[in-house]
Amino acid sequence: MYHGGTVPGFPVDPHSGFETITIVRCGFVDHSDSMGATARYGEGDVQWLTAGRGIAHSEMFPLLRRDRGNPLEFFQIWLNLPAERKLVAPRFSMLWKQDIPRHAHVDANGRLTQIDIIAGKLAGAKAPAPPPDSWAARPENDVAIWVVRMEADATFKLPPTQPGTNRTLYLHAGGSLLIGGWHLPRHHRITLHPDMSATLRATGSAVSFLLLQGRPIAEPIVQQVRSS
Repeated sequence: MYHGGTVPGFPVDPHSGFETITIVRCGFVDHSDSMGATARYGEGDVQWLTAGRGIAHSEMFPLLRRDRGNPLEFFQIWLNLPAERKLVAPRFSMLWKQDIPRHAHVDANGRLTQIDIIAGKLAGAKAPAPPPDSWAARPENDVAIWVVRMEADATFKLPPTQPGTNRTLYLHAGGSLLIGGWHLPRHHRITLHPDMSATLRATGSAVSFLLLQGRPIAEPIVQQVRSS
């Protein structure tokens, strides 16, 4: 049941030539698109949308609770498609929360780190297969998307990956993160050397961050094409 007077969100808008990966941490999203696909997802679910040669979709935020607020928190990651895949058929996929693997690490002091593996793999845990036309579908492209939560004072050693991969951490919630002597405050990001391990420690309170990595496509980026 819907209890709002108006529906907040993003009405129909077009995309082409790339992918959107929407990770909903809390709240719900109502999706519909020009292929006729619809879904309500949230509370840890992920939507992976390959726009390809073109798709129009909407993302609306239903107000389901009458007795309290309806907070919504999500990330939307835009992943480019290489030139040879720009005009593939659009594709809509859901990664439901129960199908996303979670790696748990307990450090020497009993502090917990939990990692939801949306793309990539870690310590034997492997994400569901990405859409077949995605840059992430090729293992050599080393794409990883992780949502990491660390208890206060937890320590986790991030393993190295392939040289030439871009690897970024974005700290979005909690205290600060100590990375090899550097303090990363909330709402900041840091770029790491991919072929070096990094020891991470949550300082002050529990933290949550995104790890995003992948080999660059190394092609020109065209924002808009105009016909004469």
